[in-house]
Amino acid sequence: MTQPLLEARNIRRTFGHVQALRGVDFKVMPGEIVALIGDNGAGKSTLVKILSGADQFDSGELLIDGKPVHFGSPRDAQDAGLATVYQDLALAPDLPPAENLYLGRELVRSGLLGRLGVLDRVTMRERAAKVFTELGVKLKSQNVAVDTLSGGQRQSVAISRAAMWAEKIVFLDEPTAALGVVQTERVLELTKRVRDNGTSVVLISHNMPQVLEVADRVHVLRLGQSVADLNPKDVTVNDLVREMTSGTTEKQS
Repeated sequence: MTQPLLEARNIRRTFGHVQALRGVDFKVMPGEIVALIGDNGAGKSTLVKILSGADQFDSGELLIDGKPVHFGSPRDAQDAGLATVYQDLALAPDLPPAENLYLGRELVRSGLLGRLGVLDRVTMRERAAKVFTELGVKLKSQNVAVDTLSGGQRQSVAISRAAMWAEKIVFLDEPTAALGVVQTERVLELTKRVRDNGTSVVLISHNMPQVLEVADRVHVLRLGQSVADLNPKDVTVNDLVREMTSGTTEKQS
């Protein structure tokens, strides 16, 4: 059997008297889009924060490529090949797309200019253009501030940045929540392209039709527990809603 890229075993997290996660098991396999779904308060955000290094679990085990790991910070997760695109996108609005792809990882010129901190904008833009081409991202211009781009294009820049630096997995938190129909389809297509280029995707979404459209597998959380692991080809939107709200706590294959 293929080994999971990432595996969480019996993850528990408590905030005061609130049990946010009650022994969650979750895995991400190579070359897949796995949707993580659940009603409000199910524990999705807490789990993703733990998997991306933004929070710590109380007990359980986290493995990357079968080896136990501990993420003390988001940087640790990034170093392990994981990247997260949150709903706020974390883009620098006044910078163009290429500079946003290299945000925090800027390239500098060689020689004295580099030692003086002069950025190599030409190389960054050339490499960014290659990434956008590989992922099928079309922008109105590479030379304008991302703040002037449409919501879908800004989301595409954020996803492209994550895919550029994530060797293993990209987490997408409600990537189409504020987008129109056309922009949504482009972002979903980009999500599939990221997978097809070799990076697995964890899609956190409340939009069940979209989940069934793009996911290779659907993992359901309810009240801090894993309740189902489903093949989207075998279920309907009603099935997903039932699992999120009143299904059994027995896992399904």
